Amino acid sequence: MRDLRPVLLVIGIFITTLGGVMLVPLIADLLQTGPRAEDWKGFGLSAMGSIGLGAALTAASWGRIERITARQGFLLTTLSWLALVFAAAMPFWLGSVGLSFTDAFFEAMSGLTTTGATVVVGLDDAPTGFILWRSILQWIGGIGVIIMAIAVLPFLSVGGMQLFRLESSDRSEKILPGASQLAAAIFSLYVGLSVLCFILYWALGMSAFDAVNHAMTTIATGGYSTKDASFGYFLSAEGIKGPVDLVAVVFMILGSLPFGLYVLALRGRVLAPARDDQVQFFLAAAAIFVAVIAFRIIVIFDFSLFQGFRLAAFNVVSIMTGTGYATTDYGVWGPFAVGFFFAIMFVGGCAGSTSCGLKIFRLQVALAALLVYAKRLAHPHRVTVARYNGRPLTEDIFVSVLSFFFIYFAVFATVAVALSLFQLDAVTALSAAGSAVANVGPGLGEIVGPAGNYAPLPAGAKWILASAMLLGRLELLTVLVLFVPSFWSR
Repeated sequence: MRDLRPVLLVIGIFITTLGGVMLVPLIADLLQTGPRAEDWKGFGLSAMGSIGLGAALTAASWGRIERITARQGFLLTTLSWLALVFAAAMPFWLGSVGLSFTDAFFEAMSGLTTTGATVVVGLDDAPTGFILWRSILQWIGGIGVIIMAIAVLPFLSVGGMQLFRLESSDRSEKILPGASQLAAAIFSLYVGLSVLCFILYWALGMSAFDAVNHAMTTIATGGYSTKDASFGYFLSAEGIKGPVDLVAVVFMILGSLPFGLYVLALRGRVLAPARDDQVQFFLAAAAIFVAVIAFRIIVIFDFSLFQGFRLAAFNVVSIMTGTGYATTDYGVWGPFAVGFFFAIMFVGGCAGSTSCGLKIFRLQVALAALLVYAKRLAHPHRVTVARYNGRPLTEDIFVSVLSFFFIYFAVFATVAVALSLFQLDAVTALSAAGSAVANVGPGLGEIVGPAGNYAPLPAGAKWILASAMLLGRLELLTVLVLFVPSFWSR
């Protein structure tokens, strides 16, 4: 690729902006008193380094960008995320918490990819700026994923995302006339939902600091918490006046629905979200999954009807959407629950949302392909056409989605085998691999389960998992295509 200038320019702007955002936790640490009041120095050094490097890249590559080619798009997507993760890891590494560079990189990757897996122990006593920075990273990662899914991946035709292109011969298919207007509208919605979530958490008894952090990580479906006990802490904490976990369920679902449909609803098409095939399928699947687990734990563990559905709703939605909060250790609910949670961690939310996993639309397309194939076997001479949201699904969509399924589970299997080389037990290796590729956060078992932590894992395993998080967040093919020799040729 001859012209790297647009790629370096955008990366420079991103790093400079991230360096500026580091001033927020820096100020939070300056306002803190106590033995860790000096923690702001790590953010100060990181901010100066990021702003300096970003400004240098921006100045060296400054100029008008006429267009970005597909190859530049692939390169920009991967390199920008990697550059941001390295910059975001610096405050973790240089701060008073004392994370190694491996742990700092893992924590930053988990944050920006909204995975939510953590290596940090002692969150309840961690510095204010440190906690805030983790939440900010997930909030930034959430909006970044939405913009990428709407403005970038459809035009790179990644894994069937071409279904969501905004350009069409029918101009009515466009959500908004320009990409900049679309980005501004989505950003405004994202901020508005975050503020509303904060207000409700605060009104129900969370401290302002806890409410701010959890609002950012809830709407981003990220799952970082301010407490070692995750969201379960707030079910029994003093001062809580209402069901904050049910508020979290609502906003996890809102974060997992297509933000483009929210824009359409605000522009007059109020019923657009309700009529969307993807939204209907997602809500139906979530309802069924919650009912299954609720029925199981009510019958087996003698929970009341309300308590059973409350526990099931929170934990099922949290895992299905890839948020990764936990209110209890669902590993003690028996083998059925463990297997069930392992399966639904791959499902994910809707395309164009902050959620992760396979995405609901791909499951719909795969089911449509299966039905079409079955009908063609039964009636070879009949013309059978599958549809999605009223539009016919072409063969290239089927091929893209089914290829994505194959690559997705091939990567999952490869990561699981690689983790087993570090003498991890099968449950830990499989669930950690699935959690990383699906960007969920908690795995299963005593080590990486909802009551555990990724800190005990060997450094090599953490680097493998960090790589898997990036692959999962960037839809696999966006990264893997860079390793194809023909990508670099004309």
